[in-house]
Amino acid sequence: MTDIPELTIRPATAADVPAIVAMLADDPLGATRESPDDLAPYLTALKRLTDDPNQHVVVAVRADRVVGTLQLTIVPGLSRKGATRSIIEGVRVHAEERGSGLGTRFIDWAVEKSRSENCSLVQLTSDVTRTDAHRFYERLGFSASHVGFKLQL
Repeated sequence: MTDIPELTIRPATAADVPAIVAMLADDPLGATRESPDDLAPYLTALKRLTDDPNQHVVVAVRADRVVGTLQLTIVPGLSRKGATRSIIEGVRVHAEERGSGLGTRFIDWAVEKSRSENCSLVQLTSDVTRTDAHRFYERLGFSASHVGFKLQL
């Protein structure tokens, strides 16, 4: 059996941005909307996110290499008797790590972090074309309970 180096999930830093953007761009959808050649807007966004205590951008690191990322947003609200919810966004796992269990560890981390923030609901969206991702989220206990809408500005 081959030893697999330990995996660490930690807050993202500016030094992680090139790897994060490369993963965001590494699929047919991301390839059309991400710009790995210009990291300035991503660095500005990470600074804004890092300064907001309700935003958690994390990376998974194995053997000093960023192999995954996700963003967890904590959203206080009035509905559901003033419930706080969390939103999982931008989940990406490096192609070489897919099938390794990293996605499950990421979602488990996000759910546990949501519990620690007293959230009563965790939600996420996934593009309609990502059918493998839909099966993955359903396997982890999520249900496709709503229809989402977006308006490009």
